[in-house]
Amino acid sequence: MTIRNLEGFFSPRSLALIGPSRHGDDVVQKLMQTLASAGSSLPFSLVDLPDLGTIRGAVHTSLADMPAGPDLAILLTPVDDAPALISRLAEKGTRAVLLISPGFETWPEHLLQACREAARTHSLRLIGPGSLGLAVPAMGLNALLSSVPPAPGDIALVSRSGAVLNATLSWAASHKTGFSAVVSLGDRTDVDISDLIDYFAQDYRTRAILLHMEGISHARKFLSAARAAARSKPVIVIRSGRSHDMGGSGRTHAGRLTTLDLSYEAAFRRSGMMRVNDLDEMFEAVETLSRVRVPRLEALTILSNGRSLASLAADRLSGHAGALAHLSAETSAKLVEHQRPQTRAQEPGQPVILREDLSPDDLRSAIGTVLSDPATDGVLVLQAPTAFTDLETIGTAIADAAKADRRRTGRRKVIIAGLVGNDGLARAALDAAHVPCFGSPAEAVRAAMYLTRDALSRDFLMAAPTSLPCDFTPASATARSLVERALSEGRTWLSPEEVASLLEAYQIPVIGTRLCSSPAAAREHSLTVFQSTRRCVVKLISPDLPFKSRIDGVRLDLEDPEAVETAAEELIERTRLRYPSATIAGVSVHPMLEDRNALELFAGLSDSRVFGPLLVFGAGGTAVEDRADISAELPPLDLNLAHGLIRRTEISKLIDGSASRPMLDREAIALTLVKISQMAVDIPEIRELDINPLIVRESGVLALDARVSLARSERTPGRAGGSRLAIAPYPQELEDTLTLKDGSTVFVRPVRPEDEDLFRQFFEAVDPEDLRLRFFAPVKDFSHRFLAQLTQLDYARAMAFAALDKDSGCLLGVVRLHADPDHKTGEYAVMVRSDLKGAGLGWALMKLIIRYAKADGIETVRGEVLKENTSMLAMCKALGFQVTTSHDDPAIADVKLPVTALDDTDGAPD
Repeated sequence: MTIRNLEGFFSPRSLALIGPSRHGDDVVQKLMQTLASAGSSLPFSLVDLPDLGTIRGAVHTSLADMPAGPDLAILLTPVDDAPALISRLAEKGTRAVLLISPGFETWPEHLLQACREAARTHSLRLIGPGSLGLAVPAMGLNALLSSVPPAPGDIALVSRSGAVLNATLSWAASHKTGFSAVVSLGDRTDVDISDLIDYFAQDYRTRAILLHMEGISHARKFLSAARAAARSKPVIVIRSGRSHDMGGSGRTHAGRLTTLDLSYEAAFRRSGMMRVNDLDEMFEAVETLSRVRVPRLEALTILSNGRSLASLAADRLSGHAGALAHLSAETSAKLVEHQRPQTRAQEPGQPVILREDLSPDDLRSAIGTVLSDPATDGVLVLQAPTAFTDLETIGTAIADAAKADRRRTGRRKVIIAGLVGNDGLARAALDAAHVPCFGSPAEAVRAAMYLTRDALSRDFLMAAPTSLPCDFTPASATARSLVERALSEGRTWLSPEEVASLLEAYQIPVIGTRLCSSPAAAREHSLTVFQSTRRCVVKLISPDLPFKSRIDGVRLDLEDPEAVETAAEELIERTRLRYPSATIAGVSVHPMLEDRNALELFAGLSDSRVFGPLLVFGAGGTAVEDRADISAELPPLDLNLAHGLIRRTEISKLIDGSASRPMLDREAIALTLVKISQMAVDIPEIRELDINPLIVRESGVLALDARVSLARSERTPGRAGGSRLAIAPYPQELEDTLTLKDGSTVFVRPVRPEDEDLFRQFFEAVDPEDLRLRFFAPVKDFSHRFLAQLTQLDYARAMAFAALDKDSGCLLGVVRLHADPDHKTGEYAVMVRSDLKGAGLGWALMKLIIRYAKADGIETVRGEVLKENTSMLAMCKALGFQVTTSHDDPAIADVKLPVTALDDTDGAPD
């Protein structure tokens, strides 16, 4: 369940407090006073509670006395009575129940399950227990046991912690920040954080979403909701509980290096959420992102009336890898009259130091001059009070400049105010103008970096990935067979030779590997190895001792077969003495790589207990865990994500080379990471994987050592099957061939992110009138952002099929279906190339998407069609759609098809 009936909490038509209260009269009185002071006009009832004279409403001695259930019921009753009361409320039509308490409380699991079962049959929703309540200030609803009431505004706050919630509300009250809704989540019996993200993503009153969380239980649901929300509004998240997280598995380096919080970090980044690490950061991010959001902030201009203040800000900006704008000569000339005389000949790319006696009008003029320069994306106005101008006057001038800039045509830019020593009066005008305001240079610079991170995150989400090489076709069947064979034999580790075969199946270059069961066998095999190399390496192989460097299990620089045999014998005997219970499979013999410019990297897979497979990359070698220079990403990866994964490590700086060393093959590393990602998609039984070291050279990569841990994957219902991925991968199993009415065939497959060029060429070949009928308006600009919204799908809740010409690969038509968060209703859209009208492709694509909808559990397919689009309406009627006039626009027809009433064989109504 997701957003169904959540309106019962956030726009209820009636409300009731239901007792008797297990919390005592003080809590009841506080709650009644809070409800009364908010000024709500909702019909209100008391049930089995004393009328303390605070609220005027109906009073009932029991639930049976009520003619109908309230939309929202606040349950104060003894814990054991809750399931029966929830069941009776559900039968009376109640949509939402709040299990409120003045502090966090934990109920027994059997009681929580009884509450869920009582609510489920009528889709009644539950928040709590252990919730401080909720508030919707715009409608005068405050059922929140908080320190201060929230003011109306446009931030939705969802908090797991009562202390974090109260701290946030206190900060908001002092900063004139309001809320569209406030929710104390409590114990997540039913409604969880994913449901609320989905709800507030669609809420027109909400401009930003602020989350405090500790953990989640449904990874794919959470990521789908977060990715959908973050594309349209800022989602700021703070997670507590890192110190309580359990460590990795300990079976591999990947398992030991990846903490649970690292997987949350990867999930937040992948979904476009803005993570902050403490309350100070959270307040700064909210102050900034709830007031302004810009498409880009790469170059900033600092305007300050103090040189030292400007230097502090510039130093902090440089420390955050930010950049100062290089203003044009024309802009610099216009600013001369506003600057201190001794600073007028400054170098480009430096802060602008203004006169202390600058008038408010001149300050407004200076800000406007800077913002009109294409070189800058925004301005940080850093001001201290002077003998000539107080901060209140300065704040008003900055606010006026912001209002004037909003009237300017062209790309929106940002203004951030830094009023050093500010007070409430100084920031009042800035609050009214929605200008972020901070009291120090450091805070103001951090605010700018939040905007930069937010813009880069959205660009990264929308980036069109480079196409993979056409010759990358992994031998997944071969890989699966060797994994299955090992599992059927009861093994949880692959042998070195099997690991090499697995990597080769995914076209990952691996050094020649042979497992030798005895020293004599090692000597014999080395005779072949020495034909192509000067030196050999011998490694001890034991499934019980996976970390060879820790047991001194490697011998290097062996120059002849006798040395190989001696080393193998010594390794085996020494290990048997030190680890008598360990199983020793033998030794592996390898040629020794000699390349002084090569770099040792690490790549692998770990198993996050929340998000499933996690791909890890960083510095490799024997000190991989000591350096811990790693980054992580959730598969599936494309090449953009792989390059981002590489850039987030320190070792990345060495890959690009220097005056003393050559540039290494970054592209080969990225492609290798994508191949490992595909391995995780194809073979969920691979639980952990280490490639250490993965050698990168001037051309190509080479795996010198690897290990793979296995476990059976539990299969779940639905088309995802045994996938453990938190992000739905490309559904290759849905590729198909459609037969048109003239007997010709077209290839259809799900749309991929790299299809942007296909879509651009397709739209260029479509008649402008057909585009208008499809998009309800003329379309002339096929920008990256426009095309990315069509090609970058969350396969967990959306699907689009591309029909392709088998010979040319050109896009002939496309059909899409986007499910609502409840996954009950899907909205369709279809379009075929103009020159193919009448060939039956549109009909075939509609039949395909209807079959898909039914298989995916969607109950209703709906759409909007311009009434003048008579051919589309005729096809909808022929397919069984119900056609009605839209309530919002008489020129639009609403079409709806109950998919559950369709025959499984041909998609026609029964």
